[in-house]
Amino acid sequence: MSVPAISGERSRAGMREPAELRKRVQDELAAFFDRSEAAFTSPPALLQVFQLLRSFVLCGGKRLRPLFCYWGWLGAGGEDCDEIVRVGAALELFQAFALIHDDIMDGSELRRGSPAMHRALTGLHDSHTWRGDRDQFGVNVAILCGDLCLCYSDELMLGCGMPPARLLATQPLINRMRSEVMIGQNLELLDQAGGGSLAGALRIIRLKAAKYTIERPLQIGAMLAGGGPELLEAYSRFAIPLGEAFQLRDDVLGVFGDAEETGKPTMDDLREGKPTALIELARERAGVEQVRQVDQLHGNDDLDDEGAATLRLIIVSTGALETVETMIQQRYATALVELDRIPVDAHVRAALLELAAAATVRAS
Repeated sequence: MSVPAISGERSRAGMREPAELRKRVQDELAAFFDRSEAAFTSPPALLQVFQLLRSFVLCGGKRLRPLFCYWGWLGAGGEDCDEIVRVGAALELFQAFALIHDDIMDGSELRRGSPAMHRALTGLHDSHTWRGDRDQFGVNVAILCGDLCLCYSDELMLGCGMPPARLLATQPLINRMRSEVMIGQNLELLDQAGGGSLAGALRIIRLKAAKYTIERPLQIGAMLAGGGPELLEAYSRFAIPLGEAFQLRDDVLGVFGDAEETGKPTMDDLREGKPTALIELARERAGVEQVRQVDQLHGNDDLDDEGAATLRLIIVSTGALETVETMIQQRYATALVELDRIPVDAHVRAALLELAAAATVRAS
């Protein structure tokens, strides 16, 4: 593979601008869907499903995985090239697979301020006045759309232009990332069904967020560039606490954030009964009456604004919110200490510092 060299200050500055890299990932995803559309042109309804999927994938998102993958690559000696941007786009297609299925399991209505994939497909069913159960149709077709994104992720990864030997060497790490996400999701569903714990919530965070969002993308980029075990381990020591801080912040925003900023109703996590650190800490510290209220309201499909306000009050009054904020700050501080120890160039370290701040100090 021939990769273009980077020259001049403008190129360095451009690489440090997340918006530019996000646009490049967006362009790669759009081009991939453009190439794939021919298989869905007939009948017209199939094309409409494809267009809904295309819109779902392209409609925003933080694109953190491509960003971390890109800088993991540069930190291992890789140079700016389209190939590593395609790898990041492939990671986003796997993310789309996970989000579509996650929204089905959680019964979420919205994703990034727009209808979740299964709800958009329910709307398609309504617009055609088709036969059968509209909701079941939406779920069934969304599952297939999620599966298609998983297939597309492999297709784009294998066709990214990286040397086959490098892709082969990196595949076990990609497989591990995927299995960790599946295990984490299984644990979340088991904890929702059987009762959670703080230790369980933190384990889910590590598998579903820390490893998947930050550690593995960094390591995948590094391995593709020929990075050795020492660099991968250094990335891990930085990524795990940062990823945990990222998800803890997500959990706080899921309950106390602004729905217009987050793109999801702030009752969703409470209504779904997600076993977050916020809830588990509140339950551990709550009095008898408060525990009864948590058990009655958390995970209640009919939770209303008043019930959600009661849960928020319990979370605050027990000190759970304050403790989680402290946990975020402690993990963020640990990540920054580890970042200083990573053997990478200064411009890579500066970019990772910017990403670390963006992952933890945010409103959406």
